[in-house]
Amino acid sequence: MTTVYVPRDSAARSVGADDVADALVRETGSSGLDVTVVRNGSRGMLWCEPLIEVVTDRGRVGYGPSSSADVAGLLEAGMLTGTDHETCVGVVDDHPWLTSQQRVTFARVGVIDPLDVADFEAHGGLSGLRRALEIGPAAVIQEVLDSGLRGRGGAGFPAGIKWRTVSEAVADQKYVCCNADEGDSGTYADRMLMEGDPFTLIEGMVIAGIATGATRGFIYSRSEYPDANATIRTALEVAATHGFVGNDVLGSGYTFELSHRVGAGAYICGEETAMLESLEGRRGMVRSKPPIPALVGLFGRPTLVNNALTLATAPMIIADGGAAYQALGSDRSRGTQVFQLSGNVARGGIVEVPFGISLRAMVEDYAGGTRSGRPVRAVLVGGPLGAYVPAADLDVALDYEAMIAAGGMIGHGGIVVFDDTVDMAEQARFAMEFCSKESCGKCTPCRVGAVRGVEVIDRIRWGVDRADNLVLLNDLCDLMTDGSLCAMGGLTPMPVRSALRHFSEDFER
Repeated sequence: MTTVYVPRDSAARSVGADDVADALVRETGSSGLDVTVVRNGSRGMLWCEPLIEVVTDRGRVGYGPSSSADVAGLLEAGMLTGTDHETCVGVVDDHPWLTSQQRVTFARVGVIDPLDVADFEAHGGLSGLRRALEIGPAAVIQEVLDSGLRGRGGAGFPAGIKWRTVSEAVADQKYVCCNADEGDSGTYADRMLMEGDPFTLIEGMVIAGIATGATRGFIYSRSEYPDANATIRTALEVAATHGFVGNDVLGSGYTFELSHRVGAGAYICGEETAMLESLEGRRGMVRSKPPIPALVGLFGRPTLVNNALTLATAPMIIADGGAAYQALGSDRSRGTQVFQLSGNVARGGIVEVPFGISLRAMVEDYAGGTRSGRPVRAVLVGGPLGAYVPAADLDVALDYEAMIAAGGMIGHGGIVVFDDTVDMAEQARFAMEFCSKESCGKCTPCRVGAVRGVEVIDRIRWGVDRADNLVLLNDLCDLMTDGSLCAMGGLTPMPVRSALRHFSEDFER
């Protein structure tokens, strides 16, 4: 029997992966070939999707991008034995784009059947959970502290400190909440993880529960992710059947109940307190802090809120030890980051590497420059509220401190590339317009400031009192940065200011 993998990831499905899988089943069945088609996650080489992988004696050989119309010809050419073909990318594990990465959080994504527990365990799954049950809460927290893991949702707060704070809080009930409300443009790592390796996220949440003393957890994701939501729901049912969520986790006597909730797609629910409001059945609006959610969170109880990538990294840290993760990265940015390449790029996809790689290497080596073939003019790092980095500054290191020093941020790891045809004044306007539409409306600097920001930028672009309005725009940015209740309004000036600083000529046309 020959095993053939075809991704079930949304990106692959959007370009015909389901049709490819159906054609493989149909063609091999009619030919009497003994073939099993497994739907895996994506390897993250999105320019090769749909990518067919065939298990051969020399490894999993890939063919892509492929279409359903190609299947008969590929089979006739000898695809099932790994023969060469114009669409063949060779042994996928040996592809330079993958071998130059160091995948930790995404180690199993694209490799395993996402809903097969045996496959998950064969590739190291549940090792972290078993060790967590063995060493106990205090040792688990110490491993996370030793690892240097920081929140991957954007803020970069040390995860171990947050875990310890919740563990030390006294309450009759504690919660672990996974914020997978991935709303930044150009980001899709949470989605790919949930679709490609959901058990790792579940395992990480149970470990977090052990560490903090929580017995209930919630995965909060957005309605725009139907495939991820369906996969998570099924994975939770399978996990309960196999005993690593629910009563008596892996026979330990520990109970951790885990549920899935879907939000309505409000960007603001990426902020932890707005997400908690939504989980409680109210409109997603930011809460004033203090008190922090670690002490007064969901339903007024101590609550650990982490991003999906943060929680999904915990199993590897506990299994291998915090020191192994600490050995990766640079300065205070330890471990790896899952970067997501998009925009005007030749090769979009997932790149997981240790912190400290240059933005130039990411754009030129991994993304392969622009798809249009024109020169890079600007790169947006950190989502729609991140900074625009000009082509001259691409040597900046991708770590938390280096990006802050350069006037930007890592955020959730999204990297969006623009060529020299981009109008940066229009991009600055987009940031203000985005904030005006996505603001929860609770504080005036964000709710009103973003609307006024759009108007001021429009006057500048129309040449109306340009000098005075440029001064007014800078004053407005100061007000939003200093006066907004949360990062939504506080960070909106970042892309605007970076556009003004590096591309001032676009505001003078």
